[in-house]
Amino acid sequence: MNSTICIKLIKSQIGVPKKLRKVLAGLGLRKTNSSVKHQDTPEIRGMVFKVKHLVEVTQVEGEE
Repeated sequence: MNSTICIKLIKSQIGVPKKLRKVLAGLGLRKTNSSVKHQDTPEIRGMVFKVKHLVEVTQVEGEE
């Protein structure tokens, strides 16, 4: 069973390379301070790792 993580965009996308903007779009993040919930999978973790300087990740407790 995979747990859930909450990903929040904390830095602006201005000046960010297009490749990383596509990663953010793939995660569903558009505007600063927007947040999304995803299952904690290796694919999502890999995407988060690429943009770790722009996002904040928290573990969501008690959700399935």
